[in-house]
Formats: sequence, C-alpha cells, structure tokens
Amino acid sequence: MKKQYFGTDGIRGEVGQFPIVPEFMTRLGYAAGKVLTRAAKPGERCKILIGKDTRVSGYLLEASLEAGFAAAGVDVMLCGPIPTPGVAYLTKALRLSAGLVISASHNPYQDNGIKFFSAMGDKLSDDFELAIEAELELPMGCVSSEELGKAFRIDDAAGRYIEFCKSTFPGELNLKGMKLVVDCANGASYHIAPHVFHELGAEVISIGVSPNGRNINDGCGATAPAALVAKVKEVGADLGIALDGDADRLQMVDATGRLFNGDELLYVLTKDRIARGQALGGVVGTLMTNLAVENAIKEFGIEFERANVGDRYVLELLKQKGWILGGEGSGHLLCLDQHSTGDGTIAALQVLAAMIHHKQTLAQLLGTVQIFPQVLLNVRYRAGYNWTIDEALQAQITLVESDLEDQGRVLIRASGTEPLLRVMVETKDGDVAMSAAKSIANLVPTI
Repeated sequence: MKKQYFGTDGIRGEVGQFPIVPEFMTRLGYAAGKVLTRAAKPGERCKILIGKDTRVSGYLLEASLEAGFAAAGVDVMLCGPIPTPGVAYLTKALRLSAGLVISASHNPYQDNGIKFFSAMGDKLSDDFELAIEAELELPMGCVSSEELGKAFRIDDAAGRYIEFCKSTFPGELNLKGMKLVVDCANGASYHIAPHVFHELGAEVISIGVSPNGRNINDGCGATAPAALVAKVKEVGADLGIALDGDADRLQMVDATGRLFNGDELLYVLTKDRIARGQALGGVVGTLMTNLAVENAIKEFGIEFERANVGDRYVLELLKQKGWILGGEGSGHLLCLDQHSTGDGTIAALQVLAAMIHHKQTLAQLLGTVQIFPQVLLNVRYRAGYNWTIDEALQAQITLVESDLEDQGRVLIRASGTEPLLRVMVETKDGDVAMSAAKSIANLVPTI
C-alpha cells in the first residue's frame, strides 16, 4: 500500500485545502485512535499528547483532532504551544501512547501540518502510518458514551520541558558572562528558549517572541537569519541563536555577524565530542551535506554516512548504525545521547558547551574548514523524460566527476512532486561549480 497523506515529515499543506481541513482532521484523529487502541495492551486506555506551534489555525485543527480521538475512545492531553521536540520529550516522560504536533515547521502561517511521535519519543514508523492510512479508508464511527475519550490540559508542560533542556547542559558549566540574542521565529519556543538560556546564567536579548498567529517565520528565525545578524551586531552580543517555527532547527551567528549553518555546527559538535574522548563510531549527514565538512570529519578517523534529505532519514540511519550525532545544513541536529529527536535548543546548548570546554569562538572551533560553494540548478524537464537512461547526460556527469576528482562532487535528484531535476555541483571554486552544473543542466530536454 502506498501512503496518500503522509509525506517524509507527516501530513502538511495549506489550511483550508484538503487534507488540512476540519473534516479530515477529525477522521485522522479517529483513525489514529483506532490504530493506537488496537496496539495497546488489553485493558490499557490510550492517551495521546497534542502540542502545537503558534499558527492561528492550530486552534481549529486541535479541536478537530481532539473530537476524533475522543470518538475513538482515546484520552487527549493538551499542552498548548510547545516545540516539536518538547512533545517528543513529554510523550516519553509521561508514558503516553503517542504524541502529536500541529505544525508546519519553517513554512509560512498559511500552512499547517501533523506529525506523530511514538511512545518512545521518536517518529512513528512507516508501518504505523500505513495502518492509519488504511483506517482512513473505512467509515468513521464512535465508541459508546461510557468509552468516549476525555481531554486534559497539562498546565506545566513548558516548565517541564525547560528543565529537561537545562538538564542536557553539563552540570559543571554555566553561561554566566555570555550575552546571547535568541530569535524564536514568533513560534513555539517564544516562551521557552529564552528562559532556558537565562536560567543557565546568560544575559538574553529575545526577538521573535511576539506571536500573533500570523507572523511565525515571517522575516525571522532560522530560515530568515538577517534579523538575528543585525541584532547581534546592534547589541554587541557574543552569539546569536535562531530557531524555526517549531524549534527543531538551529542556525547560529557569532559576534562578527558570521552565520553558521547546520553542517558547520555538526562539525563543531563532532570535534568537541572526539576531543573529550567520546566514542562516536561515525556521523550521519545527508545527500546535501557539504563535502568540506564530510572530509573534515573523516580526518578524525571516523566514518561519515549520507542519508536522504530530511531529519527522519538521518535518525533512521543513526539508529541503524548505533551512532549518536547527525544533522543537515538546514539546522536539524540530532544528539541522540541527549534527546530522541532533533532539538534546536538542546543543539545550541551542546555548541555552547563546546565553546566553553575549548575556550574558543565558533570560528576558532571550525578552524581551517572552508565550506565549498554549492551550485544548485532546478531544471523543468519534458514529460516522459528519464534522466537515468540519457546517455549524453550520464556521460557529462561522469566527465564532470572525473574533472573534480576528490575536490568536489555532483548530485542529481529528481523532485518527487513535479517534473524537476535538481542538479547540484560543489567544489572549492564557485565559478567552476557553476560552469559544471550548467554543462549538465543544458543537456536536459526542457519544456
């Protein structure tokens, strides 16, 4: 069976357009509730946690999902706006059946989505999602009145999660003397992340902490770090921390205004763990991880593996390998010795700990690692075109790879949703990368 609704990171779309509509969300809650109930131990009553970001549509979707779960006989625990990784933590800490987040992450407020967490605080398996999809094909029912689910509100959810984040920072360290700007993207961490860093001793200047339901990710946060760069320079901060709407992504800015993306921060974390004698085995990146970072990590004498783009795939490969560190350039960073999922706030704390351990700035920790320019061209191709059997294109790819040798790489990916071929070339020389990418893209038959 092929999934119709679940993508690589749950269900997502524009609010008011199917499937992000009240009717479907009620059916989704019911279907998920039925699947959870079937998987439960005999006599066990299922409970699910629902968290959300600050989008105005969160109220609508939350109420619809709550009704569906209640109709399936599942109790609902509501915790209001909270980061996605906060839902993962609380689901596990409270020994609940599952967790659910209403969020479209870094997307604009007009979008929203649903993602599930298992009882252990990690992403639900494909099998579970397929079971929900199968249940959605059946008519919706309702349990008897005595079996209906109830709704409860967790009033101290934010406080519990704040304490958890703080517990991941080394107990012998503090942030006293550090001046930080924290950009919460007017999203789910607006009332959480600033408190975490402040309670660990830092002077915190907060931006992106005035959500109105419509300004999430709007010119702020990890996907629009210019505001953070400007604020860091304006107030003379030591560091800037940018999270996205659901606070699972991280970008950082140093005192000079220099931006550090997820690839660079993954290298810093790797370097720190190895310096402190932690056995890593290897590190997981994605198909888009910068080659300079891969080469630098391999110089530590550990393995580096690439997963498909998306933190879900990074997590899957980490579990398969039994490793703990992984991430991608967009800012999803996984430290599985600290949390079961990617967490922007916790990742920032790990980077800050590395800076304190080594008494170095981010630039000093990155050292001589110079990120390779990446040129990405999107080419819309003719209907029926198959690039994998285009001999001329394949020959050009081989030629470019031969010319680059080990000083660059080529990545060709077809979009899964539209007739687009993504041609990426990276090497030390940006002009060379652009020329090579064009030489490949020009061979694709366009519309």
